[in-house]
Amino acid sequence: MDGGGLRLDMNALDYVLLGLYFVTVLGVGFAARRAIRTSVDFFLSGRSLPAWVTGLAFVSANLGALEIIGMAANGAQYGVMTVHYYWVGAVPAMVFLGIVMMPFYYGSKVRSVPEYLRLRFNRPTHLLNAISFAVAQVLIAGVNLYALALVMQALLGWPLWVAIIVGAAIVLAYITIGGLSGAIYNEVLQFFVILAGLIPVTVIGLVKVGGVSGLMDAVRDSKLGEAGLHAWQDTGTTANPLGAHWLGIVFGLGFVLSFGYWTTNFAEVQRALSAKNMSAARRTPIIAAYPKLLIPVVTVIPGLIALVTVKGLGAPSGDLQYNNAIPLLMRDLLPNGVLGVAVTGLLASFMAGMAANVSGFNTVFTYDIWQAYVRRDRPDDYYLRIGRYATIAAVVIGIGTAFIAAGFSNIMNYIQALFSLFNAPLFATFIIGMFWKRMSALAGFWSLLLGTLAALATYLLYKSGVVHFNSDLEESFWGAGIAFVTVAVVAAVLTPLTAAKRDEELRGLVYGTGGIDLKAGVLAGDAAWYRSPVLLGVIALALAVVLYIPVF
Repeated sequence: MDGGGLRLDMNALDYVLLGLYFVTVLGVGFAARRAIRTSVDFFLSGRSLPAWVTGLAFVSANLGALEIIGMAANGAQYGVMTVHYYWVGAVPAMVFLGIVMMPFYYGSKVRSVPEYLRLRFNRPTHLLNAISFAVAQVLIAGVNLYALALVMQALLGWPLWVAIIVGAAIVLAYITIGGLSGAIYNEVLQFFVILAGLIPVTVIGLVKVGGVSGLMDAVRDSKLGEAGLHAWQDTGTTANPLGAHWLGIVFGLGFVLSFGYWTTNFAEVQRALSAKNMSAARRTPIIAAYPKLLIPVVTVIPGLIALVTVKGLGAPSGDLQYNNAIPLLMRDLLPNGVLGVAVTGLLASFMAGMAANVSGFNTVFTYDIWQAYVRRDRPDDYYLRIGRYATIAAVVIGIGTAFIAAGFSNIMNYIQALFSLFNAPLFATFIIGMFWKRMSALAGFWSLLLGTLAALATYLLYKSGVVHFNSDLEESFWGAGIAFVTVAVVAAVLTPLTAAKRDEELRGLVYGTGGIDLKAGVLAGDAAWYRSPVLLGVIALALAVVLYIPVF
């Protein structure tokens, strides 16, 4: 990334806005601290938050480097096909999580996703998932930190190491002080700050290119061509910008990758577990689905605008060309004041993403590794202290893993590779174990382990040139699909050969065993028809279909 070419002309007003934001974020952390008396307060906000707060935090936790820089980069590189990551690759899974899976998570009173696996299968499966999740979170936290530092270096001229340490220090401060409540309330604030930064980039950019029709004409004349304006065209073959067949999009992305991410990624599920009752927990991911439907407007469209207005952005040679899309537009389009808000929004997005990774890591490390296997039966305040130490450790390790992310020209490709490796086999193990009560504990462990190894083998064979795919993203789709099939085959082979758990051990954990109370903690207002998780979910799915019509 060329720091000189990207440097923003920030003035005193812009820096004042940035400073005010940092002070507010830390203030929220201190305000949340007053409510922390137990480890459940620190890790799960005392299970006390309303659905609209947890819903906005749920979508904001995903609005990190992946979304802002990565999806705009994908918009510039792959065109309108990037919307698949939202309308097929997010919304159906978010609705499924709310309607089908949250009753098991919330009803079983588990404190984390790995803890569910311990109850459903056994301790080895629990430990395997806890370790793999912890590794994934510090790797993804590093992506957010690296992207934040790149942007700060390019836009403000800060040295890379200064930007990494400043960003890490602020996240560390408000989570260590305020726990999950500090993270969640800041994520709600960050959601609005992010939009305040991205909407002006989109609107001014569209005006510059002559509106939507002007943008479409310009994309047709770009290297993407007409194909860049369609989501499903030519997906019967791989002759499309994404290089992906519709089977890969629907099964690999729409089912395995997206369900794997949204339904089993504790960094997301943790937000719903902090809701005040079952109804609020089920509505959390469904409320989040509504803004998710519209986020392509402020990520994919700016990517296309950058492609057609910034000379050389789409050049095939040179590193990090596509990742420059949002920063370059901010440099070219925004006046001072608005620029300060946009830079603040960009910083907010990285901090929201990293905070989700860190708060997920500290909970799983404390409950699922330290308390379960290292130091059992200690006083609650001991685990609260360990949680704070784990937060510091996660941020320090994240600083190290930031430099791993530096080796990838498109951050999004790296993230998707991580998801296919860690999330896809976990989702397959989960979904089979949740619906097939005969699946044994031993089958659960070996399915998860061999599914993860299958995804890793696919990635390594692709990188070494033994197996060919049309793009890094197509490899992610196939890697996820292969992991899923491996898990299913291993479960089918091992289950008949091993002993199943008794029905009473699976009560409240598996479909058909009872033990789930959908009205737990219900409040008077929760019975209103417009708060029905099923109705809200069906409307979100219908909107996803409708939005595809203009770009089919």
